[in-house]
Amino acid sequence: MAEEEATPSEEKKKPSIVVMIAIVAVLTLVAGGGGWLVGNMLAPPPAEKTAVEAAAHAGGGEGEEGELPHISTEANGIVALEPITSNLAYPSNNLVRMEVALMFKGLPDAVLAEAIHQDIVAYMRTVSLQQVQGPRGFQYLREDLQERVDLRSEGRVTNVMFRTFVIE
Repeated sequence: MAEEEATPSEEKKKPSIVVMIAIVAVLTLVAGGGGWLVGNMLAPPPAEKTAVEAAAHAGGGEGEEGELPHISTEANGIVALEPITSNLAYPSNNLVRMEVALMFKGLPDAVLAEAIHQDIVAYMRTVSLQQVQGPRGFQYLREDLQERVDLRSEGRVTNVMFRTFVIE
């Protein structure tokens, strides 16, 4: 009797490992194909030339071919100031390096832009590290610089844009 009970359990074998691997491989291919199909339906096809490349080839860019054109031009009223590197007030061994661009109402004024540049350098020497730490400190710095620029330019500069801001 014990032999009769053992025989039916031997007939119910588990599927072989080869069959299991084949099933997983087929399901993986089906999932990958479905992902590729949905991705192609959702993503737009790549354009032949992007707007930046078209502007660079049309003469808007300078230098090597494929270089991005500068957005700071007299035509759009944006002046990129020279990079500012200065010590902070406290601790004095920390340096700040920033690149700022000014957006003018109408035609930009190079003399005014240079005066604003010097004013920003002088102001950054009075700022401590604790004043600019974190997102809130950076926001306060932006507001302070915008206020100083508004006073200096008498409303001719509408926006102060930070291109880079690094503290070492």
